[in-house]
Amino acid sequence: MGRVTERRRVIRIRDGVVSARPDTLVAEEPLEIRLNGKPLAITMRTPGDDFALAAGFLVSEGVLGAAEELANIVYCAGATDEGSNTYNIVDVRLSPGVPVPDIALERNVYTTSSCGLCGKASLEAVRTTARWAVEDPVDGPIRLEPAVLSCLPDRLRAAQRVFERTGGLHAAALFTPGGELLDVREDVGRHNAVDKLVGRALQQGTLPLRDSVLMVSGRASFELAQKAVMAGIPVLAAVSAPSSLAVDLAAETGLTLVGFLRGSSMNVYAGEHRLALRTTAGGRA
Repeated sequence: MGRVTERRRVIRIRDGVVSARPDTLVAEEPLEIRLNGKPLAITMRTPGDDFALAAGFLVSEGVLGAAEELANIVYCAGATDEGSNTYNIVDVRLSPGVPVPDIALERNVYTTSSCGLCGKASLEAVRTTARWAVEDPVDGPIRLEPAVLSCLPDRLRAAQRVFERTGGLHAAALFTPGGELLDVREDVGRHNAVDKLVGRALQQGTLPLRDSVLMVSGRASFELAQKAVMAGIPVLAAVSAPSSLAVDLAAETGLTLVGFLRGSSMNVYAGEHRLALRTTAGGRA
C-alpha cells in the first residue's frame, strides 16, 4: 500500500550555500471510488483511511447515511495489467434495498486535491439530498465560547503528525463544544480529510454529528460547508476565508460558519446564535 510520506532528493539553497539532501514529501496518489462495481469518482489523496474516505464521500453525495446501509468496502484486485493490486481502487457495496443512484445520469466525477465539487450544482442540490436538518442535540442548543474556538487552530495543528514532517497537508478535526479533540485526519485535500472524518463516523454509527464542531485548515468553501451539512454538523470553523456560496448555504441551513479563526480574532458569517457573544458598550453582540 502507498505510504503517507516519500523521500526525494532536493537541492537546498540557504544564504547562497548550495547543498543536496533528501526531503520528506507527502504522498499523493489517485483513488478511484466504485459503487457496486461501477466507477463513480477519482480523487487525488494521501493514502490511508481509504475506506473511510470512500464512505464519507458517499455521505456527502447523499448515498449513505447509516452504517447498516453499507455492506462492505474492498480494494479491487488486479488493478494493473499485470494483475497486481495498487490499492488505489476501492469498491463500495451497498446493502440490499439501499437505492443506487443513476451514476451515468448523475455526473461523471473527477475530483482533485483542490476542488472536490467539479460540476456539482448548487444550494438546491444540498437541500434536496440532505438527510438531516442542521439541528442541535435533543438536550438543547450547543453553546460555544469564543475563547474555546480560539484554541482550536492550535489544537488542530498540534495533532497534525504528518504535517510536522512534510509541511504539505491539510487537516480536519472534530471537537466537542468544550474544545475536546474527538478525531483528526490529514490529507493533501481538505475535502478528503473531511470525508475521512465523516466516513469514520458512519462506520462507527455516530451520524448525524449534531454535538460537534468541524475545524478545517485553510478556507471554508461551499464544498466543505456542504459536507458539514450532509453529516449533520452544526458548526464549521476555518482558519481562512469562506466563499460567498458557503455563507449562503450556512445561512439557509442553520449552519454556524466561522472564518479567519486566528488567535482571539474570528469572523462569524452565519449561525451566531450558537456563540456566547457578549455585548460591548454602545454596541451589539
